[in-house]
Amino acid sequence: MSGATAVATVLCAVRGPSEADVVTALDVPGLQVTRRCADVVELRAAAAAGAGQVGVVSADLPAFDREVVGELHGHGVRVVGLAPTGSWEESRLRALGVDVVVDLAASADSLLEAVRAVVARPPVAVAPEGPHGTPAPAPVGVEPARRVGRVVAVWGPTGAPGRTTVAVNLAAELAGPPSSPRRGSRRDRRPAEVELPAVAPTGPESGVLLVDADTYGGSVAQHLGMLDESPGLAAAARSAGHGALDATGLQALAPAVVPRLQVLTGLARAARWPELPGPSLDVVWDVARSVADWTVLDCGFGIESDELLTYDTRAPQRNAATLSALGAADVVVVVGGADPVSLQRLVRALDELDETGAAAGALRVVVVNRVRSGVVGPRPERAVREALARYAGVDDLQAVPEDRSLDLALREGRVLAEVAPASPARRALARLAAHVRSETSAPVVGTGHLQTAH
Repeated sequence: MSGATAVATVLCAVRGPSEADVVTALDVPGLQVTRRCADVVELRAAAAAGAGQVGVVSADLPAFDREVVGELHGHGVRVVGLAPTGSWEESRLRALGVDVVVDLAASADSLLEAVRAVVARPPVAVAPEGPHGTPAPAPVGVEPARRVGRVVAVWGPTGAPGRTTVAVNLAAELAGPPSSPRRGSRRDRRPAEVELPAVAPTGPESGVLLVDADTYGGSVAQHLGMLDESPGLAAAARSAGHGALDATGLQALAPAVVPRLQVLTGLARAARWPELPGPSLDVVWDVARSVADWTVLDCGFGIESDELLTYDTRAPQRNAATLSALGAADVVVVVGGADPVSLQRLVRALDELDETGAAAGALRVVVVNRVRSGVVGPRPERAVREALARYAGVDDLQAVPEDRSLDLALREGRVLAEVAPASPARRALARLAAHVRSETSAPVVGTGHLQTAH
């Protein structure tokens, strides 16, 4: 790089007496420190203004977290962190997603080499998006996992079409049939002639994580009779934002409700949605892959980006949780209702999903819930299939019939496999789980250590 032809601009946000040494070390031909930022607020403002190509930050900079790193990357700014080699500060910076970490006590030449190296890299991509984007750095304390699980996002249009009902029971079916009912559950006897597809192994290493990511009206905890005073997903997002989330910490936040099924509860109040920033959730989904064969995400309905509504792109995004979940998903289960209003919403939602590209590359499975003749007419399932094939091009439809057993399951706070294993809705949801499993490649197994969900 020639100083006469090109100059790389640097933002310096280093605390303490070493700040002057860093600025002096970077005062060489080809580099120019354009801003000496006192705090994160000034650093973000300088990056948004296009004042630098590289940000040099110290590990002790207050309020420096993964969301800030994602924002800097979004503005095309590479991030170089300063921390003692082998320290927890170095591990934390790497977990936050910085591009490179330089030893705080290293020579000026080492810092110059690191800055020049990141400048020479291709342009920064916007924050990673799970399997469809650049993989995030490994979180602190996560050992190489044997299992790389699959992520299933359950999404659908507004109007309560049954997203949570499908998500809860789909997760239970992927986990396999319960070996024994929870205390106090009512189970009907399965007739001998009823056969259900085998959708999951029943061994102790099969794990499913169910996550309530609906920021508008999360209700997974209520469906399963759980207390939700302390939302597990919000705690996981906070930990991920500070670079401290690992497999053990995620499992500790997700209690088991039935064998092989753990639940990460969601927000009890919609007003708390800013607690779930997208960059932090990207890390949560990544860690979830290492602790469960299947991670089922119950999503909210909104997928419009706030950038379309406001010029303040640094503000939290209202639909960040849903967009992050769809971006990370290997499979998107789109749920709609069977009545005329809900079917129209489903057709429009499928178009919107295509237009936004929110789940590009993911397998799509369409489910119509509460199929019944009273609102559709005779032979309701056939009528619904024909309508969706004609207006939305859906050829492979999964239909869940109207079933009062769902009322019993909701009343008792249990899944259908516990209270009504032979019910029509349960059989339909078991077929859905079998379809998802058959159409998705099996979880990848390596050689490292994995703590399985119990």
